[in-house]
Amino acid sequence: MKPTLLPAFLATLLLCTPAVGAGKIWISNVKLVSPEKLDRVETGAVLIEDGRIARVERGPSSPAPAGASVVDGKGYYLTPGLIDSHVHLHAVPGMSMEQGASGDSMAQAYFRQLPRSFLYYGFTTVIDLAVSDYGVIERLRKAPLHPDVFHCGEPLVLANGYPMSFYAPDKRFQSFGNYLFDPAMPSAVPEQFAPSAHTVAAGVARVAKAGGICVKTHFERGFGADRNLPVMSPAKFAEVRAATTQAGKVLVTHANSFEAQSFAVAGRADVLAHGMWHWGALNGRAGLPPEIKALLDKIVDQRTGYQPTMQVLYGLRAYVEPDYLNDPALRKVVPASLLAWFSTPQGQWFKPEVTEGEIDASVMQSMEGPLRRQRAVVAYLAGRDANFVFGSDTPSSPTYGNLPGLNGYREMRQLHAAGMSLAQIFKAATINNARTFKLDGELGSIEVGKAANLLLMKTSPLEDVSAYDSVLTVWVRGEQTAREALAADNT
Repeated sequence: MKPTLLPAFLATLLLCTPAVGAGKIWISNVKLVSPEKLDRVETGAVLIEDGRIARVERGPSSPAPAGASVVDGKGYYLTPGLIDSHVHLHAVPGMSMEQGASGDSMAQAYFRQLPRSFLYYGFTTVIDLAVSDYGVIERLRKAPLHPDVFHCGEPLVLANGYPMSFYAPDKRFQSFGNYLFDPAMPSAVPEQFAPSAHTVAAGVARVAKAGGICVKTHFERGFGADRNLPVMSPAKFAEVRAATTQAGKVLVTHANSFEAQSFAVAGRADVLAHGMWHWGALNGRAGLPPEIKALLDKIVDQRTGYQPTMQVLYGLRAYVEPDYLNDPALRKVVPASLLAWFSTPQGQWFKPEVTEGEIDASVMQSMEGPLRRQRAVVAYLAGRDANFVFGSDTPSSPTYGNLPGLNGYREMRQLHAAGMSLAQIFKAATINNARTFKLDGELGSIEVGKAANLLLMKTSPLEDVSAYDSVLTVWVRGEQTAREALAADNT
């Protein structure tokens, strides 16, 4: 796109920016918004050198260092890049696993756009919690423009439990090579996949060898046609906790119910990778029951990382929202060919699994209960300043309702509506994520020595949640790109 086609202020900004990858960049005339100094949002300047933050000045700016290219921030807001700590990079929203991996031209176009879509909404770092194909990770890292990518390796999945249960018995053990066998929960295992080779120690070692920074587990009894699935015993989970600690990794547990989060908190999981929308026998109770409050107090006291992932339910609801596919925002993050396909009968294949034969209005109504419970939990944790860590679960299932980048922005809007303050959301997506996932030596704030992953925003994220849709410029490791150049409808 030619600069003359851009808004005037962006064109001006581009004219004074250095070429991508320049050695020294002096970003001046910006208001610094960094989570470790929220009481000091003030005019300043930042020097980037060789992809890292070399100097941070607050107050009147000094002259540009010798040899540095100058970026005039026009008085806008400079923040750290955002971190989404719950993504699934191998999945194409709206497609089955088989179609997404088939080499389909629409899937290929999606994967080319994928890294740019995260960057479009300011996510300069993503963490894949359950790697299915390491090739996807490597290809994304080799893309010309891409966020930093970290992962948890292959998840430690209990034999025949969730999510292995989605696959046919003769295929699930091939698809989940890091499964665990729990003698307390005996389950049939094919002869060629000997349980003796699938101990906790072996599973965590596989994650570490693959470069994982975290270990992913599940406590999920299932839903729909897959109910009463085997779950990990407390003793086995204790083994996982010990091995994860010894390996220096972060323990993440999929848990979206009162029972599951009680289990994970008792076992000292570091991160709960979902909100609590299932309360079991307490589902019908008005307000927040004392039993739920007691558990949430433990989550606060233990500083357990909490990912509400509210967009999981909204992602499913997209199939019964008549105007969803007409939203102009979708064109910014999804190639036109795939977006058009979503509206075809073939592209609607997942809707029957969402609706289960119910009319759209009934499906919308059925989701109000889980959403009410989820909002109540978020509001309570926000009131106690819990350790929220931002994760969007993109995509949460084969739905087209969880699109990269945009899904994170919508998650932020839902969190704010549920009761999280703007400061809490900002910290969750920056320093809280960095600290919880042990990346704070490198990411999460504007401090000397850290990677130059930065955003220039027109609006402060402490003033309005819409600020996350006002990004002008993105830096990843000091490499700079104008936001509009990242849009799917601009490629």
